[in-house]
Amino acid sequence: MTVQEAQNIVDNWIKTKGVRYFSELTNMAILTEEVGEVARIVSRKYGDQSFKESEEKLDLADELADVLFVLICIANQTGVDLTQALTKNIEKKSKRDSTRHLSNEKLKNK
Repeated sequence: MTVQEAQNIVDNWIKTKGVRYFSELTNMAILTEEVGEVARIVSRKYGDQSFKESEEKLDLADELADVLFVLICIANQTGVDLTQALTKNIEKKSKRDSTRHLSNEKLKNK
């Protein structure tokens, strides 16, 4: 699935099953909540915290998909073409960081 296809699929889902988009502000709050869920899973699975019994079935892939879904909702309702935005962003990073990371001693293999 391309990014544009994902934007179309989400838009179609919202219009046929979700009734309408939530407001941009509500979607921003939902995005924040979903990113928090991702942070909670990552901190427990890869960090120093441990899972509570009720959290052991949490699914990182599902939570990341929730983040992506809400992000796409925000893009759709604000007229952002994510394919174009991502392409432009990668070009910006490539120009800005073309040697910065390669010469960073902290990133070199040990």
